[in-house]
Amino acid sequence: MQTIKFPDKSTWNTLLQRPVMDTSALEAKVEAILSDVRDKGDEAVRKYAAEFDKVTLTDLEVAPAAFAAAEAALDPALKAAIRQAAANITTFHKAQQEKTQIIETMPGVQCWRKPVGIEKVGLYIPGGSAPLFSTILMLGIPATIAGCKEIVLCTPSLHPAILYTAQLVGISRVFTIGGVQAIGAMAYGTATVPRVYKIFGPGNQYVTCAKQLVNKRGVAIDMPAGPSEVAVLADDSCVPDFVAADLLSQAEHGPDSQVVLVTTSEKVIADVEKALQTQLDRLPRKSIATAALDNSKMILVKDIDTAMDMLNAYAPEHLILACRNELDVADKVVNAGSVFLGNYTPESAGDYASGTNHTLPTNGYASAYSGVSLDSFVKKITFQQISLQGLQQIGPTIEAMAAAEGLDAHKNAVSVRLKQ
Repeated sequence: MQTIKFPDKSTWNTLLQRPVMDTSALEAKVEAILSDVRDKGDEAVRKYAAEFDKVTLTDLEVAPAAFAAAEAALDPALKAAIRQAAANITTFHKAQQEKTQIIETMPGVQCWRKPVGIEKVGLYIPGGSAPLFSTILMLGIPATIAGCKEIVLCTPSLHPAILYTAQLVGISRVFTIGGVQAIGAMAYGTATVPRVYKIFGPGNQYVTCAKQLVNKRGVAIDMPAGPSEVAVLADDSCVPDFVAADLLSQAEHGPDSQVVLVTTSEKVIADVEKALQTQLDRLPRKSIATAALDNSKMILVKDIDTAMDMLNAYAPEHLILACRNELDVADKVVNAGSVFLGNYTPESAGDYASGTNHTLPTNGYASAYSGVSLDSFVKKITFQQISLQGLQQIGPTIEAMAAAEGLDAHKNAVSVRLKQ
């Protein structure tokens, strides 16, 4: 990791840049695949599975018997852990449900808002080097609570934990499709895969690009997303071993991940560097984490206020506050996806089991986007009802405003009622 001491504020934008790549060539490749899937459906899905994943797909949908086999094959301790995580995530997301409240804005004028589950949603779980069954919990549970009528899961991985978790959260339709072709299948529909209205889930640069392209054509997505990242604010009250472990927990996601340490203590930098090397040497994914650390920085600043100004400018996906008075410091957080307070709150708790959602905005999007929540799976429809007496009260206001805008038909929609 590169170490920078007391950088001038004028350099922060450059200093805090994420790893970037040229997406122009990528978009052309992804667009070609999406168009093929849109036009040829299952045939194109099978073609790209053979080309990219080196698999021959016969049945695209997972058979019911596979779920029972997965449950039988999975270690009981892991099943218990998944159930505990599911219970916590369910508790946290159920608490986000809203009751419909009728508001009378003036006598006879009633307005209210009703949350309605998005009818058809698609979840994508990548294959890659890790079976991300935890993401099924993070997406499937709020989708079920929201009342989504059809929940479709696409994944190239048939790891038993994937199928067990899908069944646990109530997802019965799982398709063995990965990559761009999976996004295309859910966005446009095929003979086998139903079309959905909104797509959720992580993926590599190709999948992310595909989600953004189908979004331009009217298919909603959870959020723009890039490589995983974490920022840690640490003072001399931190535990360097803990800080190093948190940095590595994100660095092992991929070589394009980024981790940032902002600290008020030069000794913390030295101690964390030492701990990083010790822990890194023991990691099975050492080469991946090492590549990510090459994109990463340790930054020394003069005080906590400067640190928070810098971190709010960075808008990290994950922010850990390993410092004194962490609750007071947390009040200064403006831009972050999810915040972890104190020395005993590892970021991985949020990734798996504490209850909060781990699907979060990356690449600085935390300055404008929230992470996935129950709200992500619902539409909020407004209703209103006006009585005759209410229209008599509010009608002149509407007529005056419509006339001033030159929209006489708008005015007349009120006037004809009042004259009657």
